[in-house]
Parts: sequence; structure tokens; C-alpha cells
Amino acid sequence: MDSFLSLLIALSLSTITFLLFRTTTAVSRRKVRLPPGNVGLPLIGETLQLISAYKTENPEPFIDSRVARYGSVFTTHVFGERTVFCTDPETNRFILQNEGRLFESSYPGSIFNLVGRHSLLFMRGPLHRRMHSLTMSFANSTIIKDHLLVDIDRLVRLNLQSWTGRILLLEEAKKITFELTLKQLLSIEPCEWTENLRKIYMRVIEGFFCIPIPIFSLTYRRALQARRRVAEALSLVVKERRREWEMGMKKNDMLTALFDSGGGGIGFSDDEIVDFLVSLLVAGYDTTSTTMTLAEEHDEIRAKKATSMALEWEDYKSMPFTQCVINETLRVSNIIGGLFRRAMTDVDIKGYTIPRGSKVFTSLRAVHLDQDNFKDARVFDPWRWQKTSDPTTFMPFGGGPRRCPGYELARVALSVFLHHLVTRFSWEPAEEDKLVFFPTTRTQKRYPIIVRHRSNVAEPEQCRE
Repeated sequence: MDSFLSLLIALSLSTITFLLFRTTTAVSRRKVRLPPGNVGLPLIGETLQLISAYKTENPEPFIDSRVARYGSVFTTHVFGERTVFCTDPETNRFILQNEGRLFESSYPGSIFNLVGRHSLLFMRGPLHRRMHSLTMSFANSTIIKDHLLVDIDRLVRLNLQSWTGRILLLEEAKKITFELTLKQLLSIEPCEWTENLRKIYMRVIEGFFCIPIPIFSLTYRRALQARRRVAEALSLVVKERRREWEMGMKKNDMLTALFDSGGGGIGFSDDEIVDFLVSLLVAGYDTTSTTMTLAEEHDEIRAKKATSMALEWEDYKSMPFTQCVINETLRVSNIIGGLFRRAMTDVDIKGYTIPRGSKVFTSLRAVHLDQDNFKDARVFDPWRWQKTSDPTTFMPFGGGPRRCPGYELARVALSVFLHHLVTRFSWEPAEEDKLVFFPTTRTQKRYPIIVRHRSNVAEPEQCRE
């Protein structure tokens, strides 16, 4: 009887507890207003719709239709996880500025596996601040002015020297960027090894935004294989350079700084350094009237210098319209469409609560192409940048503590490339091409053009064989 009474009491208490829990949960849900939206199909959510949209030259309807229905903060389900999309500039700025307090960096599993757990993308707290600062120390204005600008100018001219007839402009630009990044990171000059590594690395990038299950995605499976090959190649370099460093042989590059940063014998392992290098390689990677204006600005610079003279810091600073063209290019077709974060606690935004642990995507592209932020937002108009602009509506390099540490270096490299392009060549499209935005922004056919050397342009002496 006592056992029966104990069981009855236990069951009663369980029932009461269950009812109280349901009541409390129901009340809690009524109080918490979650961002509206649609999570799509089980497991894959709306990933296929997003990929389909971004593989076209007009991906905007994916976000536009949801903003029209749900507002500037909405819920979807992409790349294996429920995700809150934010398209409001003030909200995005708030999220990015509160890194480490309310939000933390969090990217899809595919990127985590391909870039590596020790990459700058996934570092947090004091370690991230330390490594972000170290990276910036190799890409600030002083370093660029005193050291890097000479290498940038030399590598651009060296590559352009071989241009003739039909070229793939996007491929050539990527090649220059990759070579420049390897020079800065590892002091390696362009060679067959760097070109082979670049081709393998391009396959890694193709897998960035895939469902991270190899059996379901051939692209992701190939990307993982390519990542292993890149890691093996970099590991050999790191091991050899570590032996040299231990013998007192140092070079002025990022790898030496990584070795030196482990003061007191507590340094980074080779695997950690390889992950870090892989993530930095990721970071590295028009109308007639616009071209005429550019050519005029750069011809003025060239007229003041002998053709064999390299560009200097003062030349870079005398390219105001070039900066307008770069800004507009970054606004309309930035390689990064947005940034992923994860809520560290419940966060109230725009009348909604983003629950702790929720994935958040700050859509920079949606802000850049919003008619409320830019007049004729989907028209390429570099002259708009001759007026003052609102910094909250233009964040091509991200914001907050994780703002891209190489933003100034990227601008300088683009400016030098444009200078030599417009002063040495005229060109026309070889065939029609179009922009696509998956997995990153690029032209579908790598933008084939026919180049012709402009008259009275001598070959730079330092680039001749």
C-alpha cells in the first residue's frame, strides 16, 4: 500500500511538473517574439533556393522577397542550420560591433573544415585580438609605404609584361593577388610552385558553401582533398623555415612573425600556423566614360614619372577617382556577401528576440544594394563617391573587432593594378560574360578581353629579362 501510495504521489508530481513546464513554456513563447520566416524543407531548409539564386547574375530576389514579406530581420534555414538574416545597416553594425560581448564569429561547417580550426576566422577572445593585431602590423599604411608598395608595383608589372591578345582578366587578377599574398606571408617569389598551389587552392574555395557532408557533395569532397594538398605543401615550407629560424635565419614576413610571437617557448605548432596561413590566403583572394576618367587621372601620374620608375606612396594618394571606382566595385560586387555570427545570449533586435545560440547572417550586399541607402543602388556609378557617404551603409571589409586587417593593402593593390592597366593597355571584351555570386563573386567566363598596348609606353627596365 505504501509503495502504491508513493507511486501515485510520484505520478501526480510528475504530471503537475509537466503541466507547469508546458504552461511556463507557452507563456515564455508568447512573451518572446522570434524573427518571422520560413525554414523550408527538413535538413536542407532553403539552401537550394539560396544557391540557385546566387548562381545567377541577379541573386537579389532571394533576400528581397523575404524582406518584403517578413521585414529586414527574418529567419531561414541554410547550410544545415536555422539562421537569422539581417539586412538593416544599423542592425548589422550593432551585431559586428558587439563581437565578443553579444555575438561571436560562427561560419558554416563547410568553411570551418576547409579553412581550419586554428584560422583567424575562428579565433576568439585574447588570442584573436593578438593575431588580428599581428596581421594588421604587416598591412598598415606605414608598412605598405615603406616596404610592400615596391613589391606590389613590381609583381603587377611583371605579370602585365606578358599580356598580349586574348587574356582572362579575372584569372590574371587572381594570379597577381595570390602571388602578392604568398610574398607577404612566406617571402616566396612567383614560380611554378606558386602557380600550382594557386590552382589547387581555387578548388578549396569552390567548396566553401556546400552542405558539409562529403557523400552528398562532389564539390565539397574535392575541396577537402584540395585542402589536404594545400596543407601538405605549406607544411613543408613551414618545417623548413622553422629549421632556418632556429638557426637564426629570419626573413621579414608573416611566417617569421608567427615564429617570433611564441615568446618564452610557448609558440604555435606547425599545424596551427598552416591553418592560419590558409585563412590569410582566403583574405587575399564599366562604362567607357569611367575608363576615360581613370585613364586621364593615371596619365597625369605617368606624365610626372619616367616609365621605368615604380609607383610611390604619393602617387597612390593622388588617385581620388580610382578610390571612387574601387568603392563602387566593392559596393556592387564585393566578393563577400555578408558575415556569420552566433548569439552568445538572448539579444533583442528590431522588436524580436534572437535566442542564445542562434546563427546570424549580416547581409552586407543587401545593405549595399538597398535603394534607401543608395540612389539607383543597382547602377554602377563611381561618381556617387565624390560626395560624403554614411559609413553604416558601406562596410565592404566588415566591421567591429573583426574588420579585415588587410583593407588598406587591398586598396593599394587594386590602385596599382588599375594604374598599370589603364596606362599600358586599351581593351575590349572578347565575348559576353556575366557576374555570378556563388560560391564567391566572380564572372562566369573569367572575363575574357582582347588587350592592345597603348602607344608610347616603354617596358619597365626592372621587368625586362
